[in-house]
Amino acid sequence: MNRDPDVHAAGRQPMRAAAAAFVGTTIEWYDFYIYATASALIFGKLFFPGGDPFFATLASFGTFAVGFFARPFGGLVFGHLGDRIGRKKALVATLAIMGVGTVGIGFLPTYASAGVWAPVLLVLLRVAQGIAIGGEWGGAVLMASEHAPQGRRTFFASFAQLGSPAGLILSLLAFRAVASMDKDAFLNWGWRLPFLASAVLLVVGLLIRAGVDESPEFKALKAQRRVAALPVAEVVRDAWRTLLLCLGANVIGVAGAWFVNTFMLNYTTQTLGLDRSLILDCLFVVAFIQLLTQLGSGWFAQRIGTGRFLKGAAALAMLSPYPMFALVSTGRPVAIVIGIAMAVMCMSSSYAVMAGFMSTAFAVRVRYSAISLSYQVCAALAGGLTPLIGTLLAHRYPGAWWPLAVFYSVLAGVSLVCISTLERRKRGAAHGVVEAA
Repeated sequence: MNRDPDVHAAGRQPMRAAAAAFVGTTIEWYDFYIYATASALIFGKLFFPGGDPFFATLASFGTFAVGFFARPFGGLVFGHLGDRIGRKKALVATLAIMGVGTVGIGFLPTYASAGVWAPVLLVLLRVAQGIAIGGEWGGAVLMASEHAPQGRRTFFASFAQLGSPAGLILSLLAFRAVASMDKDAFLNWGWRLPFLASAVLLVVGLLIRAGVDESPEFKALKAQRRVAALPVAEVVRDAWRTLLLCLGANVIGVAGAWFVNTFMLNYTTQTLGLDRSLILDCLFVVAFIQLLTQLGSGWFAQRIGTGRFLKGAAALAMLSPYPMFALVSTGRPVAIVIGIAMAVMCMSSSYAVMAGFMSTAFAVRVRYSAISLSYQVCAALAGGLTPLIGTLLAHRYPGAWWPLAVFYSVLAGVSLVCISTLERRKRGAAHGVVEAA
């Protein structure tokens, strides 16, 4: 029996789109995470030398935060382009910008050879990373979810979220390989290798994305000539409450990831004095647990209800930092893995499902701009500032972990309140009680 090749290819598009979203976000998050790891381990020494390691660390985490502050701008620019000219074109551009920025960091001179120009160039390339990841996330989520079969949007959207733990695994592998080098070699050139390796990943990502069609929902919108002229202005005017609620709902998924994977790396090595390689190994194991948790969360949430699942995950996240710090403080590898994994499983469950939950809260014509803006503003505020606040709390309360645990609980509590409110609004809109976004 002859089969129409166009129909057959179209039938493969949902899985292609999900795979492309996963691979693309993996590459983007690899680039972002290697910067985060380097800022926790080495950038303070190389780009901000001084007598006090505390201030060098703050300066290093400050450049880390700059990338987050650039993310809303990337969300605005590429959200507009994605809602105007298409999701696919915007995603190709973000991947290219991220790759160029990351490889550029690998070639940077240090403060010892270039003086003040070294941190200036570092900040500029960090801004490029922030703009790229700011535009990437929303498009990847929509390419996966808008290609999804009926009733499976949450599950397919979760593939874009899998890029975070997968990128973390790759970044930890890369840094684990160079961290075991001789100290002088690591400081002189070894740290550059994970950044330069991004050039290979960039080529792979661009080739995979070339095989995915434009989102069918966007193509239908364009055919009907209903594309928004100013999508950002439209969503801010008509759906600002939903925008703010989505921002708050994302807090634990965003801030929790950087608390666990970046701040805890610095906290365990500098405050607790644990070995750098030991913590990288523990985080590597936890990253695999996060990957499996997120994959299962998308499937499970689709079965029991996304809102119900998210509320349960946020509530458990409020409780998770207390056993985490108690176990990490023992310094034993198994206890460290169990403690961090407990927090990560709660946090990553929320992160995995949030993309599908948000994508149904906005109209197709403004969806890229809306979810990008809410997520990236949250990333700038909650993600970029979390390692800084954690460092300040650890410095202010030496030897006491409870202020850090309370801070983490507050982050999860904000998400719980916003998720509950957003779910009520979505139910009300479905029944005509409130105006749909």
